[in-house]
Amino acid sequence: MQADEPIVNVIAPAAPADTASPGLPSPRAARRTLDTLDRPLRDLRLSVIDQCNFRCGYCMPRASFGADYAFMPSSERLSFAQLEKIARAFTSLGVEKFRITGGEPLLRRHLERLIERLATLTTVDGRPVEIALTTNGSLLADKARTLRDAGLSRVTVSLDALDDAVFRRMSDADVSVSRVLAGIEAAQAAGLAPVKVNAVIERGANDDQILPLVRHFRDTGVAVRFIEYMDVGGAHLWSRDKVVPAARMRELIEASYPLVTVG
Repeated sequence: MQADEPIVNVIAPAAPADTASPGLPSPRAARRTLDTLDRPLRDLRLSVIDQCNFRCGYCMPRASFGADYAFMPSSERLSFAQLEKIARAFTSLGVEKFRITGGEPLLRRHLERLIERLATLTTVDGRPVEIALTTNGSLLADKARTLRDAGLSRVTVSLDALDDAVFRRMSDADVSVSRVLAGIEAAQAAGLAPVKVNAVIERGANDDQILPLVRHFRDTGVAVRFIEYMDVGGAHLWSRDKVVPAARMRELIEASYPLVTVG
């Protein structure tokens, strides 16, 4: 990593634009493919499965998503052909990047076949589309090379701790942190770039993992993004007193590793 490259992003919930207006896009905005905040539509997330093998409290807590929870039957999921058709339509509207998500997308069988389909698409000006994946990394080590060969461009891995006990407590899953780290290394070895790590920070749970994560990934070329514990609604375990503000995270990091604003 070059000395002037960022190693850390600290993310807080974005404030709505002053010009935002509620409701559907105007006909003018729709023709120009803008969203309701008049921003160009360039990225589209494709959720390929609602199941996950983790039970993180900020996303899919076990109390709400237990053994008897009814996930979507596989017969009702969009097929790869249907997802490709949707993606193709959106490229004609200006979309240039597709992010494959879940649930845990690597639980979807033969995901590389969808990536192969998406990799045939081009932007309105003839460039190949970019294909990204967001994953918890637990299944990535065995699949990174296949996914890259199919046309995957980049990957973001959710990793909330380096300490194995903290990691297992955060994910509420019988998966070791070493397994996720192996997935990150496999992604880099396969040529996926950039590889990013997202860490959701919760006060009293993993806020002591901020500096260990910075130290571990500092010279690896992996970009680490620390994210405030956000209220996403629904059956989650959020409370305000668990939030570590982004400003506090920046202060903590900068005390050991001076930060440089880029971009």
